[in-house]
Amino acid sequence: MANAGISGSDVRDMLPEPVEKRFGTCRAPEAIDVLSDNGSACTAQETRIFARQPGLKPCFTPVASPQSNGMSEAFVETLKRDYVRVKPLPDAETVLRLIGDWIEDYNENHPHSGLKWKPPREFIRAETETA
Repeated sequence: MANAGISGSDVRDMLPEPVEKRFGTCRAPEAIDVLSDNGSACTAQETRIFARQPGLKPCFTPVASPQSNGMSEAFVETLKRDYVRVKPLPDAETVLRLIGDWIEDYNENHPHSGLKWKPPREFIRAETETA
């Protein structure tokens, strides 16, 4: 069904890949916080239990928190505008195959106005070097 949103199963399908890509193994060396909104796909007990298997710690934006919700909404809108809308996406499998590369590009190459027009990782490196 179009516009049905993302399911808990979709979320669970996406959870292991970033751990494997970042750490080269199926489990993080220590608990990694994973921030999401309070949507049912993310807060479902099955999803929260599954997330802990690769060493992820589900965290949720505070209910009615404009700042944290605004940040996640801005991220989603950027993904939609700059990645999703410019690529043919015939099915969910295609999205799942591409989303990791989109997030990597977002963090490595995509300038952000709130980060002095630098990509997040470049901004963090610069801030770390000056600290």
